[in-house]
Parts: sequence; structure tokens; C-alpha cells
Amino acid sequence: MAKIIVVTSGKGGVGKTTTSAAIGTGLALKGNKTVIIDFDVGLRNLDLIMGCERRVVYDFVNVLNNEANLTQTLIKDKRVENLFVLPASQTRDKDALTLEGVEKVLNELSETFDFIICDSPAGIEKGAQMALYFADEAIVVTNPEVSSVRDSDRILGILQSKSKRAEQGSEPVKEHLLLTRYNPARVEEGEMLSVTDVEEILAIPLMGVIPESEAVLKASNQGEPVIHNQDADAGKAYSDAVDRLLGETVEFRFLTAPKKGILKRLIGA
Repeated sequence: MAKIIVVTSGKGGVGKTTTSAAIGTGLALKGNKTVIIDFDVGLRNLDLIMGCERRVVYDFVNVLNNEANLTQTLIKDKRVENLFVLPASQTRDKDALTLEGVEKVLNELSETFDFIICDSPAGIEKGAQMALYFADEAIVVTNPEVSSVRDSDRILGILQSKSKRAEQGSEPVKEHLLLTRYNPARVEEGEMLSVTDVEEILAIPLMGVIPESEAVLKASNQGEPVIHNQDADAGKAYSDAVDRLLGETVEFRFLTAPKKGILKRLIGA
């Protein structure tokens, strides 16, 4: 039986799809058969970041409407053996998603996959609620800024009240905090919230801190999840996050600004 993990946030532009691609890829690299589903119907982006946009023939909504089956629709990643993508539709609206239809697809995928990663749209509307409804675990992605953290707090409330687990009174959705675009130097200058600040506000376990990095944008533009770039701090941080998701104890990196050498301090002075 697959573990269903939703990647969610209240605010747009925080790096959910980048995170879905990186975490899904990382799980597959660890030997887990993994599928990433794009729930952002009408605004498809996962296929671009995964580098498979030219291979999309059918989409999630085609499967829901019985216009195609999963075998026809799933796109196998070219880099990682046991990684697949289920793309969203660009031409339908989010009303095309129904709880019954989504549950049927998830049940079918659960028969053959170890992990199902649900890449949620931002916000609290239907598409986002549909993505998180069946989740076993949730990765809440936020930036170190007040508005992003406040919106994430709203998402936590929905997870705790409107998920299937909440409705059934079963064990709650396991929540993880992933902090993206973190810049320790800006934290020291008081321009960003610190890791401790965000942890105190949201009060959920910290799974990863992804440093602000040009490598993320470069990877997205090249259609290659940044976790493949282990020379980049962001790629290393995502690998650490995957290890923690799998239950390993890994020390956090990239939380402090690098100290300036004597020459840099003199030049700065």
C-alpha cells in the first residue's frame, strides 16, 4: 500500500512544485517506486520541471473521465528507473476533480507504488483541498516571511479538520515543515524570519531547510529536479530532507551564514 504525501502551502510561489519534483526524485533514487501527481489543473507546471512536457499525451483529467488509463497516461522518468509523473490538464478547470474519481486513481496507483506525491495548487480552493484530502503525510512548504508562514498556518488548520483522516477520526495527517529560500545572512540582518521563528509559529517538525540558490532556478529552466545537482547546496539540502522523511537522523546544514575571511572583512571595512 502506497504512502500518500501532499506537498502544500497557503501561498503561491514558495517552491511547492520544485519540492514535489525533488522529493519524488529523491525517494525514487532511494529505490522506492514513486509517482508525482500534478493537481494544479489548468496551470500545469510539474511536467516542465521534470523535463517531460513534450511527452504529455493524456492527463489526470483524461484518466478521471475514463478517456485514458494510467498505463497510457503515466510518464516514466528518463533519469530515474522507478519514477513516474501523472500530469495535470491545461485546458480543464479544477471542477473536473471529484473525490470519487481521485480516490479511484489513488487506489489504483497504491497497488503498484510505494509513494504517491501530490503536488498541490496554492491556497485553500477545491484543487488544493482535493490534493490533501487523502494524504497520509503533508509537507508544508513556506518561505521565511510573515505572510507565507501565516498562510501555511491556515493550511495546517485544513489538514487537521478537512482531511479524510480528520473526518474519520483516525490518526491525524503527519505534518512536516520545509523552509525554502532561506538566507542566513538576511536573517542576521533582520530581513527574514529565522528557522526558530517559523518553528515557533507553526509548531510542526522541521523536515528541511533549503537555502536560497540560483541552482534551483537553473534546474527548473533545464527541466531537471535540483536534487540531481549534488554540487549545489539546495540539491544537498533536498537530499537531507528525503533522508529525514524516511526516518533517518540527519544534521541540518546551511543554517548559518559563512564567516568572512580576514581579506573580505578588510575589503568590507
